[in-house]
Amino acid sequence: MKTELRGKHFITLEDWSREDIDTLLNVSMELKRQFAMGLDTPYLTNKTMFLMFFEESTRTRNSMEAGIAQLGGHANYLDTSQMQIAHGEVAKDTAIILSRFGHAIACRNCFWGIGNKYLNDLAKWASVPVINMQDDLFHPLQAIADLMTMKEKSGIVRRKKVSIIWAYADTHKKPISVPVSQVLLFPRYGMDVTLAHPKGYELPQWVIDKARINAENRGGTLTITNDEKEAYEGADYVIPKNWGNWVTNPGKDVVDDLLTANKSWKCTEEKMALAHRNVKYMHALPADRKNEVEDSVIDGFHSIIYDEAENRIHTSKAIMQLTMGGK
Repeated sequence: MKTELRGKHFITLEDWSREDIDTLLNVSMELKRQFAMGLDTPYLTNKTMFLMFFEESTRTRNSMEAGIAQLGGHANYLDTSQMQIAHGEVAKDTAIILSRFGHAIACRNCFWGIGNKYLNDLAKWASVPVINMQDDLFHPLQAIADLMTMKEKSGIVRRKKVSIIWAYADTHKKPISVPVSQVLLFPRYGMDVTLAHPKGYELPQWVIDKARINAENRGGTLTITNDEKEAYEGADYVIPKNWGNWVTNPGKDVVDDLLTANKSWKCTEEKMALAHRNVKYMHALPADRKNEVEDSVIDGFHSIIYDEAENRIHTSKAIMQLTMGGK
């Protein structure tokens, strides 16, 4: 078990070794056990972190705020539209001063072509750990919670077929950060990952290349298809979720001809019947229930979305404990 993670940034799981991630999962499980037993966990007493949000949040904000409180610390919620960032203050100045005020900086910035660069700029100048609460390329907090959930449900996840499937939605043009983080992480645990999407919704080629390397190094596989049926067939886990066509069309329009042409990409009971009989349905939430998935699926026997969402707080607490406290 890796024990020296104090001060380490958490921007992408690609920067964390398999041993680092195993430690993170072990600590997450232990914190969840302690939470279930009602035990106090004052591991970050009097520690302060800053939560910078450029966008809205439900699960991420609350899991981080509640999580650090349960560890004995405090989080300052910062709406960046109310900070001097709105007047042009650069990441360097923000990172240096917040580092002097507290013990960690967390940030969500999903603006395409900007978010990840901003997170890395914060990390360059911060003297405390920087935690990525989602950017335009990565959502490591979601991916690690997903992995924890699958390990809880299956025990051994090696050779499990996990299908990451694009789904139709028209609420807003969503980031690619969730499927990117999943397709990079899951093959590292020997899973057989299928990535399915209509033409035009490709992930960046560097992501696919790296995911294939991860699969080769750890005994997983990666299959890419434009056939929705192929993704559902025999799957142990299905993760149907919308993402925007940022790679092929960086414009901000939510609805275009390509989106409209793919309304049929919806998770239905009929499609779920193609999967393994004990298939699990997952979603990072919020789900577009009228478009992405039928209520009978997301609220049905196969759905584990609330277990998945709960694990966001346990994994977030582990990240904070290991990077802000720890050895």
